[in-house]
Amino acid sequence: MTKHSDRDNGRFDDEGNTRPTGSNYISVDRGEDGLDRRGFLRCMAWAGTATVWALSGGIPKSFAIGRAALLSESEKKSIFFAQISDSHIGFNKEANTNVTATLQEAVGKLNALPHAPAFVLHTGDITQLAKPDEFDTANEVLKGVKTDRIFYVPGEHDVATDNGVSYLQRYGKGTKGQGWYSFDHHGVHFVGLVNVLGLKAGGLGSLGGEQLAWLRDDVTHLSSSTPIVLFAHVPLWTVYPEWGWGTDDSEAALALVKRFGSVTVLNGHIHQIMQKVEGHVSFHTALSTAFPQPAPGTAPSPGPLKVAPEKLRSVLGIADVTFVPGRGSLAIVDGTLSGDPPGMVMGPGASNGSRTAPKLGPNEIGIDNFQFTPPTLTVKAGTNVSWVNGDDVPHVIASADGHFQSSKILDTGNRFTVSFPKAGTYAYFCSLHPKMQGKVVVAG
Repeated sequence: MTKHSDRDNGRFDDEGNTRPTGSNYISVDRGEDGLDRRGFLRCMAWAGTATVWALSGGIPKSFAIGRAALLSESEKKSIFFAQISDSHIGFNKEANTNVTATLQEAVGKLNALPHAPAFVLHTGDITQLAKPDEFDTANEVLKGVKTDRIFYVPGEHDVATDNGVSYLQRYGKGTKGQGWYSFDHHGVHFVGLVNVLGLKAGGLGSLGGEQLAWLRDDVTHLSSSTPIVLFAHVPLWTVYPEWGWGTDDSEAALALVKRFGSVTVLNGHIHQIMQKVEGHVSFHTALSTAFPQPAPGTAPSPGPLKVAPEKLRSVLGIADVTFVPGRGSLAIVDGTLSGDPPGMVMGPGASNGSRTAPKLGPNEIGIDNFQFTPPTLTVKAGTNVSWVNGDDVPHVIASADGHFQSSKILDTGNRFTVSFPKAGTYAYFCSLHPKMQGKVVVAG
């Protein structure tokens, strides 16, 4: 593996990407499962803020980042990239009032590794509300990582305000379509996928036909012995569809890489470590650097989970990924900011159900615990209907059939009002969390 030195800031552009110089420059290629709850919990493993990956006997494994100094020489030399996810810069609610500080701690953990990672993958939700100053803050912090390049894919929070235009202006150079791309490093083929755009009411994450066609062409020329790493924001396996934790057309994508002997799939979005192995495909989701979320089915809804202050850093983390040439799979090492073994977040002091539901007036719809209340509202023609966000996360109100213009991103306490002059039934959903659906019935 090429030796790495400390970062030279002169080699980085304004967006935090490396210019095409240096020995580690990586050129971008321009060219359901129905798990039951018990089975789901059996395959779930908790870990921390950073993930370190390495190959061992063809199956990815993870180990606490605090053990990095105890690794064998071959393991140390094989560590070659790291994963950061769900920084949510701009979030300032009770679950973590200083997400910038915890991202800085994650950077410090990466910089303390025995060997600098060749590059870093950020698997989305860089920001909370996709504001320019949030992107700027994230870039400033991540410039501190001692690495040659940071690769990004968007989370739904990063594209909420303008369908990804601002994200692509910052991070989309050299990418295809709505931001997908691939590159090669040390014999491994990496593919960055986008599954947070074009979401449909009631659906999950979505890749879309154009991206799938590109993926087919991208991997066609590769030998079946080439290790493949797919990385995206929303999981590419059906983790928990009730909360939207999955991708509608992931099976089509996975079919395109079925012939490869080693496929590793990295995701963020759910803010907790889960692993699953199916044949030659290993799935791994990463911790957030901002806040945890509850395990599926253990709370009324997903969303920021408040834990005891002394436990917060044991449920935030990063990941390092290791590849040993000649072996089959990648090994993943998850580490917490605290350096302690990963903590379970559900238990004493953990809660996401303490929010006070918004008080509603006539013709108002509340948003609370990722639900619309009431789910169906009946009004007379000519009525103005308002949505009030009582959640700790943002939502966007969108018409399911184009009858009204979508709202701007609604943060906690924000309102959105639409006038309904004609009789009819108007279906709507949250375009960030499309499992959230409701109806306004307008009587004549």
